[in-house]
Amino acid sequence: MPVKILVTGFEPFGPDAVNAAWEAVSRLPEAIGGAEIVKRRLPVEYEAGPARLEALVEELAPDAVLSVGQAAGRAALTPELVGINWKDASLPDNAGVLCQGEPIDPAGADAHFSSLPVKEMVSAIRGAGVPAQLSLSAGAYICNATLYRLAGLAKERGIPGGFLHVPCCCEQTLEKPGCPSLPLPAITAGLEAAVGAIAESLRKG
Repeated sequence: MPVKILVTGFEPFGPDAVNAAWEAVSRLPEAIGGAEIVKRRLPVEYEAGPARLEALVEELAPDAVLSVGQAAGRAALTPELVGINWKDASLPDNAGVLCQGEPIDPAGADAHFSSLPVKEMVSAIRGAGVPAQLSLSAGAYICNATLYRLAGLAKERGIPGGFLHVPCCCEQTLEKPGCPSLPLPAITAGLEAAVGAIAESLRKG
């Protein structure tokens, strides 16, 4: 029975009509490296986003989970190493909730680390001809909140789980001079390579 990898992306948020993360996730093939790929979209909300992801993990029982978000201003695909127990942003979420300096879980650990093979993911993305680097900060907005809760859940369930940021796609930056971007096919190819590295790590056990 093939292993199953759950890959999620987010709905659009802020002024953008699209989200490069979901656009790339939705274009992934149905199987990568012998693993079945299940793709789902998450809301950009502090509570509903992570809660939806937790429900999907319970429903689908995947062997690994990769959540993907968009990071405007980054020029490379960046697997995240750690999620911190903090919410602090100038932009409200899609439910209108604005968090400016408060813990995600007042009783939780200060941080949770990704259990995905992040260095191997960086190498695989670069091997696909797409820029990549390891990130030590997922920020303090929805992506970080999702990573924090996912990494904690993955540890509890004994499965690999973590997060990866992608840049904006070129279509999003036509009216944003100086904002880094990559063509959507390149983002998708890099993401496919990252998922392939996860599938490879699952095969090796």
